[in-house]
Amino acid sequence: MADELLIRKIGHGFDHLDRDGDGRLTEHDHVLMGRSVAASLGHAGGSPAEQQVVAAYLAIWRDLHLPHLPPGADAVTRAEFIVSTRSLADDPAAARATLGALAEAFLAVADTDGDGRVDGEEFFAFQHGHFPTLTREAAAEAFRHLDRDGDGTLSREEFIGGLIEFWTSRDPEAPGTWWTGTTRFPDS
Repeated sequence: MADELLIRKIGHGFDHLDRDGDGRLTEHDHVLMGRSVAASLGHAGGSPAEQQVVAAYLAIWRDLHLPHLPPGADAVTRAEFIVSTRSLADDPAAARATLGALAEAFLAVADTDGDGRVDGEEFFAFQHGHFPTLTREAAAEAFRHLDRDGDGTLSREEFIGGLIEFWTSRDPEAPGTWWTGTTRFPDS
């Protein structure tokens, strides 16, 4: 049952990362995600701020995904993504290295005021760019779970830990399970 939850979470995440809905995670999806997040953060299309966010997402593609693809491949299928991401649950060091790097990149984008923390509004704006149907209420509920010390912000450790926990934890009660604003994930 716990592995089923993990697979459903990973599938849910993939479905939102696959921005063009073709069943493959590609460089183009990263451009689309970057644009969506930039817009959600209030950056105008074509602006230097939008270009910076898109560049961050392209770096994620180039640095985190592309090196793991077979020679000549230009995409990760949903099934491949689930298998590779699921394997991180059993390798905490690899999860920390891979997902930690992803979380650091996301933190740099989400922390719009540059204070090293993510407040509730920054969290909502950032997450809404990934999950367009995310409501403020769902984001606030997720934020309450992720804000482990209850100080009203996500520290670097809470932000990174929450993201890693989402992609690797089999525990339905883990705060990171709330990363996407829900604990209800469709069957894969």
